Amino acid sequence: MRGHSVRHLVRSAALIAALATAGCASGNAAAQTPVNSSSSAVDTLTARCGPPGFGSLKEDDITIRISLIGGLQVAATPLDECVIRVLSPDSYRVLRGRRISRQAAIDSVATRRRLQKYSLWSVMFYGIEQGEVRFSPLEFVIRNVGQDFRPIEVLGLTTGFSEYRLTQREQQRAILVFDGQIDLNQPLTAVIQSTASTTNWQDVMRRVEQERALVRSRAAAKPPLQ
Repeated sequence: MRGHSVRHLVRSAALIAALATAGCASGNAAAQTPVNSSSSAVDTLTARCGPPGFGSLKEDDITIRISLIGGLQVAATPLDECVIRVLSPDSYRVLRGRRISRQAAIDSVATRRRLQKYSLWSVMFYGIEQGEVRFSPLEFVIRNVGQDFRPIEVLGLTTGFSEYRLTQREQQRAILVFDGQIDLNQPLTAVIQSTASTTNWQDVMRRVEQERALVRSRAAAKPPLQ
């Protein structure tokens, strides 16, 4: 009787161990299976904005410019993925690269300021006259949806940007972080030192929409442009 009990206990222990092993194996398999959330996000972005690598527009085609008295020129380009995906492969890589180069800082700003969403712009300041000209990126304002949006943060991209001054033919560039309420599908004007951009933003977005339709057509017909 005692031997039967011992054998029963041994069999029970073996069964429990087997079940535990199976459970661990199942748990490990689940843990090692990658969650495809990033892939899903990429698919959603492609469905909404079109795939990258099929556009033909240049950075200048989506850039707004301001010329100020005193020799300062300003050029601002949105880094919104839905906009830059209509650019040629080279132009797309350049603009995406600017954003990626400061992504850690962008994430830090978003966390620190508790931003649910934000609008990123690549802004270049350029000196065209002899002598020195000073600039202030915090004076760069975007007028949109009935509001004036000022930079929440300025993230320099070029060496010496923080000196806020230019010599002739020198350029300095930064990413300006704005509130995510900016709607690129609505009329938009950039202003600095009371001087407004003359670029018709609605024309820019019409060009973007037309190119996006062409991007989808090209993507359906052939591999991405190299």
